[in-house]
Amino acid sequence: MEKIRVMIVDDNEVVREGLKSILEPQDDIDVIGEAVDGLDAVMKAEKFNPDVILMDAHMPGIDGTEATRRIKRGMPDVKILFLTVYGDYVGSALDAGASWYLTKDCRRQDLMEAIRVLARSSRANAKQVK
Repeated sequence: MEKIRVMIVDDNEVVREGLKSILEPQDDIDVIGEAVDGLDAVMKAEKFNPDVILMDAHMPGIDGTEATRRIKRGMPDVKILFLTVYGDYVGSALDAGASWYLTKDCRRQDLMEAIRVLARSSRANAKQVK
């Protein structure tokens, strides 16, 4: 079974490390990269070509919504799971191309299930295109 390639985007190192510690033990998930802000996310998304990007809302410089918009322009099939503290920016994130959102206080199981569902839908779309 092919692992789900996940990239984590958050300006807070503790959050990135926490997400990695939740995801790395999963047999079907591979954390392939991290980005510290929106601009870094745009550059690294092209480099790593993830299946799913976990995108923070609030970051210095380019925020998560603008980073999502830029990434989706060049990579329309990548799935972006928007992570936010209070559910803010959700409407603009979805308008920019985010596939789904969760608040950062979600349960581990909800995060992993969202990643798996998004990856399955991405792979199903890729098979239809071939």
